[in-house]
Amino acid sequence: MPTPVDLLIHGAQQLVTCTSPDGPKRGTAMRELGVVEDGALAIVGEEIAAVGPTRELRAAYTAHEELDASGCAVCPGFVDPHTHAVYAGDRADEFEMQLQGVPYLEILANGGGILSTVRAVRTAALEQIVAESRPRLDEMLAHGSTTIEVKSGYGLNLEVELKMLRAFEALDAAHPVDLIPTLLGAHAVPPEYSQRADEYVALVAEEMTPAAADWYASSGFAMRKVPLFGDVFCERNAFDVTQSRRVLQAAMACGMPIKIHADEFNSIGGVKLALELDAVSVDHLDVTSPDDVVRIAGSDTIAVVLPTVNFHLGGTHYADARSLIDAGAALALATDNNPGSAPCPSLPLAMAIACRYQRLLPSEALNAATINAAHAVGLGKRIGSLETGKQADVLILEAPDVRHLAYAFGGNPVRQVIKRGKILSFDRTLRRFDS
Repeated sequence: MPTPVDLLIHGAQQLVTCTSPDGPKRGTAMRELGVVEDGALAIVGEEIAAVGPTRELRAAYTAHEELDASGCAVCPGFVDPHTHAVYAGDRADEFEMQLQGVPYLEILANGGGILSTVRAVRTAALEQIVAESRPRLDEMLAHGSTTIEVKSGYGLNLEVELKMLRAFEALDAAHPVDLIPTLLGAHAVPPEYSQRADEYVALVAEEMTPAAADWYASSGFAMRKVPLFGDVFCERNAFDVTQSRRVLQAAMACGMPIKIHADEFNSIGGVKLALELDAVSVDHLDVTSPDDVVRIAGSDTIAVVLPTVNFHLGGTHYADARSLIDAGAALALATDNNPGSAPCPSLPLAMAIACRYQRLLPSEALNAATINAAHAVGLGKRIGSLETGKQADVLILEAPDVRHLAYAFGGNPVRQVIKRGKILSFDRTLRRFDS
């Protein structure tokens, strides 16, 4: 007798599994997608029950509901491991300044950039932040991102950083997407601490981080065993290595896994600090030296590159993702969706840019946006691939070949999103997903 399941997706031209049982993919394994021709996927509740050829699964299972994926490629839901997608306001005025040649660090030094969004978030009620951010999450989910890391860092004081974390929790509860929270209290030095960065670092380390850990302990994230990360912007005009170490060690003392923004504009030692402290990921890496590329490759730390930032800022120099892969590093790909340097909701666009300007193959870009990105948020055993027992986050694409994710650009290649085993309905008039 066939076994009953809740949902059977069948007839996929390509069923791309992205499996990697031994951890994140490295080297030539980044090219391996685990394709099942004429593939099928059986789902029970929120989990994948079986993966295999359509003929075998249709014989073995009877489904309450079926989805015919004939002529389509099917792949895991994307994981976006680095974003600042929850905020208030926008920075369209700065876009014009950038187009006129004003460097980002100059904009930041004059009170723009991060500090512009800080002013908007400080004055916005929690409900306003949630209301403005939900459409961004809808757009990201529509483009296939079923799990999204979100960073604070637009409060830069204890009260507003906690307000941002509560906004994350409210959105996570109300929206189909899964959010992964990160405390980024050390995103910039706030105006009230101008020329007193060490004092602000003390506040982050001694007050803000423990308070965030206390909030997390009773949050819905902790109940679902979703980690709260600690992060720091290690960069000139932000925080130096000594200050960054203090911030990250405070997070570690509170039980938080850590990430670090490093080598975006200047290489000041952030990579070495990340590896010294066994950071889960080191992010940006636009100016990373060849020696540090080798060091990252010899570590368990995942290299997260964000090509949409370089694209948006009109840069011609991108992180050397090709050398990172060739050296054996575990590479992940993110949008960095944020109001200033990367207002981009689309991981497929990030893949397209990465293939053209960072010389990734489409298979490498997809693995970087799925299984490796899942490991970059500490959830590689739960999401990021289509395997029995994993969470049923699945995309049905408009194209028969998964290479179209990077080959085509400018549109949305995702036909259907299945999140935790539920077929999601996107209201194209309201441009939002049903909860």
